[in-house]
Amino acid sequence: MNRLQLGTYGPRVGAFGLGCMALSGVYGPADRSEALATVRAACDAGIDLIDTGDFYGMGHNELLIREALAGRNRDRLVVSVKFGALRDPAGRWVGLDTRPAALKSFLAYSLQRLGMDYIDIYRPARLDPNVPIEDTVGAIADMVKAGYVRHIGLSEVGAATLRRAAAVHPICDLQIEYSLLSRGIEQAILPTCRELGVAISAYGVLSRGLLSGHWSQAAHAPGDLRAHMPRFHADSLQHNLSLVAALRVMATANGASVAQLAIAWVAAQGADIVPLIGARRRDQLAEALGALDLRLSAADLAAIELAVPKGAAVGERYAPALMAQLDSEPGSNP
Repeated sequence: MNRLQLGTYGPRVGAFGLGCMALSGVYGPADRSEALATVRAACDAGIDLIDTGDFYGMGHNELLIREALAGRNRDRLVVSVKFGALRDPAGRWVGLDTRPAALKSFLAYSLQRLGMDYIDIYRPARLDPNVPIEDTVGAIADMVKAGYVRHIGLSEVGAATLRRAAAVHPICDLQIEYSLLSRGIEQAILPTCRELGVAISAYGVLSRGLLSGHWSQAAHAPGDLRAHMPRFHADSLQHNLSLVAALRVMATANGASVAQLAIAWVAAQGADIVPLIGARRRDQLAEALGALDLRLSAADLAAIELAVPKGAAVGERYAPALMAQLDSEPGSNP
């Protein structure tokens, strides 16, 4: 696997990372044994960037990762942790907290659950409307100086917030949704990242499964987060799946799957973009890794753009209330 520099100030990582959210029930139950095997298979394949959040399964994900990574060389892993999203015992989302004292407490618990002495990249999950980003980044910087954190990242923030954060401490990467169906970062966020030397860790590269080529409503269990996402509602879903049908023709012509074509498109947008593969099973991981061997020509990229032009998707990526909380979205009011 090729290795990339994660921004001007970050570590070198494999060309793909592993996003672990789906291993803790967000899209319905995940098989524990298969989840462990998937993380281990990813590491065996050369993936060293492992992304989690302390709120994924209320700590379940971090404990799972600890078990999956046991016995591996810690110095060859890059573990990224998001914090600040609050959940109640029923699993409901109840707000954000990125205050300096709170984040230091969250960090202590994450280190304990992960069984690690430090976290490679620590980042707030969202912009907390009640805490200046300078205070949050400054507190993480204190943890960098103390040796508990190696690098600072951000997630789902806009260009102005990114500039304010980078003025306090170097930012290695911005984790944000980016796919053929979610291209909002191209207008202002991506150029700002490149100006500041900040890499993109792209999640949702398959648009929560829409671009997987395997979407089936019947295959998704109760509790699946996608039931609340407008792109999966009946009035939007058929249109969005028609875009997938057009991609399938091009994928077949390239000897690839739809998922591989969609991931390769994201990777082709720049060496400063690292796709995060959100596989729950080893077969999904193996398919995604096949995108590493797919080289898209200029003609291929032009054809993909024609089939799925910017803004082609119907429906926002989150429900209206959640969209309004995203600093990364135009017109947001966090």
